[in-house]
Amino acid sequence: MMSRRYVVLMLAAVTFSGPALAAARRVNPIKLFDTDNDGTLDLAEVKRAASALFAKLDPDHDGTLDARELRGRLSAKELAAADPDHDGTLTLDEYLAVVEQRFNAANPDKDGTLDAKELSSPAGRALLRLLK
Repeated sequence: MMSRRYVVLMLAAVTFSGPALAAARRVNPIKLFDTDNDGTLDLAEVKRAASALFAKLDPDHDGTLDARELRGRLSAKELAAADPDHDGTLTLDEYLAVVEQRFNAANPDKDGTLDAKELSSPAGRALLRLLK
């Protein structure tokens, strides 16, 4: 049987951890991936972040990601379009090609960098799904 103290402590933990968890999800992606600290993300920084995520998502270390390993980052249609050899998986090069396409789509001014406004666009959010 649960004590009253246990119930109060559990409610307090849920109540006070909610805002902290929400804040953790809203981490500024520029601060996360901007290795040269210029306040923007360039393609090299984005590809570096994507490569690190690729390695993390590849637990069997076979050098490819299948739909299960991608964990919803790409729809089935997007995966099929990004998979030129139609083997149902993406190699690192294929994954980075998608990242580059999304980077270019999120960069309408074609200046080679993404700022916070560009990253908050639908195209920017699609790119961020491939980085974190």
